[in-house]
Amino acid sequence: MVIGSERFCVNRKIAPNLTLENFFRLVARCGLSKVELRNDMQGGKVTDNLSDTQLNRLATEYNIEIVTINALEMFNRIEDKATLLKKAETLLKQAKAINSTAVVMCPDCNAGDQRSDTQKRADTLTALQLLAPLFKHYNVKGYVEPLGFGSSSLRSSLLTQSIIRDSAAPYKIVLDTFHHYLTDTAQQDFDAQIQIDQIGLVHLSGVEESLAKEALTDEERIMLSDKDRLASISQVHNLERLGYQGTYSFEPFSSQLNNWTESDIEREIRQSIALLQA
Repeated sequence: MVIGSERFCVNRKIAPNLTLENFFRLVARCGLSKVELRNDMQGGKVTDNLSDTQLNRLATEYNIEIVTINALEMFNRIEDKATLLKKAETLLKQAKAINSTAVVMCPDCNAGDQRSDTQKRADTLTALQLLAPLFKHYNVKGYVEPLGFGSSSLRSSLLTQSIIRDSAAPYKIVLDTFHHYLTDTAQQDFDAQIQIDQIGLVHLSGVEESLAKEALTDEERIMLSDKDRLASISQVHNLERLGYQGTYSFEPFSSQLNNWTESDIEREIRQSIALLQA
């Protein structure tokens, strides 16, 4: 199976200790051109200490396309709608300023959440409808990422797809192979119900740890391997079979990444691509 290099993307989470320029240079060295930036890196700013103009200049120099900013967190907590709208607008202004195609939206994962499943669904729908005019105004796409943790208020891609449909707004789904694995969605149900054209992005990582599934966290997420419990490679093959032609973004999370050198990162990216194209 051949997936063109133009369809691969690298999430900045893989390079917590690199400057943005070094990150862009590394991505380009791997023969890739797409990245995801984040607002949860050290320093808390999407552009680090760079101005929007400086970042845009670097993106042009290294031929980098910013696919998303990750993320508008807890987007489906609507107790304080004014604060939610302010957070969203701040991120959307940033996305527009640096030519980011989309903003990723993540649900609340508070283990103490007392809302019923019905209320969580209703609040998610309300939030999507509330935020839709802002996304339209800034002409930035909204990518909703269900998180498979047991504490998550929005776990499955099929549920997310249903709520997006009810919102009547043009959001798309981020399908994450780690979170999809955690949900235990039956393969037959997924294949029969998923609308492939509603997937805006796929996040890839791998897990080799032997912990119980319910005990897995972001800490166990590394890059792809032939020992991957998530079967991310098989998930990709299935998505391709179903007709997905979008972007795959490598998004490992483990604290191991703090010790990776640029050479380590480049090796892991190249090895993961090779496994997917084998």
